[in-house]
Amino acid sequence: MTPLHDVRVLDLTNVLAGPFCCHQLAHMGADVIKVEVPGSGDLARQLGADPDLNERLMGVSFLAQNTGKRSITINMKSDQGKEIFKRLVRTADVVVENFRPGVMDRLGVGYEVLKHENASLVYCAISGFGQDGPLRNMPAYDQIIQGMSGTMSITGDGESAPLRVGYPMADTIGGMTAAFAISSALANRSDDKGCFIDVSMLEAVMATMGWVVSNYLVAGKVPEPMGNDNFTASPSGTFNTGDGLINIAANKQEQFEAVCDVVGRPDLKEDDRFKERQARLENRAALARELEDALLSKPANEWQAELNGAGVPSGPVLSVPEALAQSQISGRGLIGTFEEVEGAARDIRIARPGIKLDGQAIKTETPPPLLGQHTEDILLELGCSRDDINHFRNQEAI
Repeated sequence: MTPLHDVRVLDLTNVLAGPFCCHQLAHMGADVIKVEVPGSGDLARQLGADPDLNERLMGVSFLAQNTGKRSITINMKSDQGKEIFKRLVRTADVVVENFRPGVMDRLGVGYEVLKHENASLVYCAISGFGQDGPLRNMPAYDQIIQGMSGTMSITGDGESAPLRVGYPMADTIGGMTAAFAISSALANRSDDKGCFIDVSMLEAVMATMGWVVSNYLVAGKVPEPMGNDNFTASPSGTFNTGDGLINIAANKQEQFEAVCDVVGRPDLKEDDRFKERQARLENRAALARELEDALLSKPANEWQAELNGAGVPSGPVLSVPEALAQSQISGRGLIGTFEEVEGAARDIRIARPGIKLDGQAIKTETPPPLLGQHTEDILLELGCSRDDINHFRNQEAI
């Protein structure tokens, strides 16, 4: 029994933050109904690295975040479409949207309207900057949020920063924050009263910056880009070896001393530049040079084994294909496969949330849907007749 097996979610979202949120809920067992624009649907259907899939409205960007969902197309600008949507809302537990603030209100289906259709409705609005404030109407994409959150300013090193993080982290953090808020709200619905959840991607990202933000707020330390170095400890970062890079995280005194012993430089433990934690931070570059001179004598995998054996966390720096090929990944069920997905005409592999429940990796059972694939089925569930459905089609309400 999955945690959200009795929850219905209406997913009105596009591209990534909202679909990622609802994908997490689908993996937890929710009945997620994707409400899409007739003819085009979620913009992500046209996005991704494979032009053929984009033409089929089954783009990789869509496939990655929409397994386990059903798709219904509703024309929300049509009066009949709005009535169909309200009827669907009466059966739902959650509505998720990521339009700009005010769009749903202008359509006549905002929270103030929908809560009269369903008093226990959990309504989640995901936006770039939140539902109020001077930037509420400013358009926002992932890269805009990365820049305005300060993330780019600390990504890279002194020569390369500011840099964008190499995947849409603001979207995924915003979506994960929304999924957490929705799950929490559902857990607290004992009084049968719903709520309005306002998720700002900008605030969600800044909330995850933790020590970086706190070092400034509490200690007055302005964060700086430090490349692959860990600003809290040394030696902790990326180092050259005989055949490539290795990450070493010697955050404790005993770990630093173990590194010195493993690489054959016990003398560094008594060097005044490195003996104490603060001294190592102040002489980080000099310590890295001393250690890399020794690390160049062996390949990364040998150093990894020796360092981990001595209690020092270390690991390789992998490409994405190399990371996916690790037995640790294949053995835990992170990657799911759907065979001969309709509309894509091929097998599709996707990444699951990386959660196990009672020893089993959570997973969705159905592949990403075709645009409007379940429209008729869902309307029949609502009690509509086939004549009703034909009428809705003729009126372009669905």
